[in-house]
Amino acid sequence: MSLFAPYLRLAHQIPGRVRLKLDAAALDVPLLRGLGAQALQQALASVRGVQDFSFNLLARSCVITYDNATIPDAAWPDLLAQRPSVSAQTLLAILQESYEELRCGQH
Repeated sequence: MSLFAPYLRLAHQIPGRVRLKLDAAALDVPLLRGLGAQALQQALASVRGVQDFSFNLLARSCVITYDNATIPDAAWPDLLAQRPSVSAQTLLAILQESYEELRCGQH
């Protein structure tokens, strides 16, 4: 998430669902450009608490449906604003856990 955070903004949120907008400048970052929507969708599908994820490349928008008992609603705005809250730390730990699982599974 920290790779994406500078390029993301919260567009809309209701409990259990968040819409994020991706800044056009992100498309100039080689690592992000090379990742691809399908790889991103597969990676987010493995995140504990994420129930659904959809990405619209043309709109540079993604919608994440999540279990707010696992991922607190305050986690998304706090993490994007880099506020060191318990909610943001919870989401960051979940994302790190998923990253480690994906990384270990690739070897």
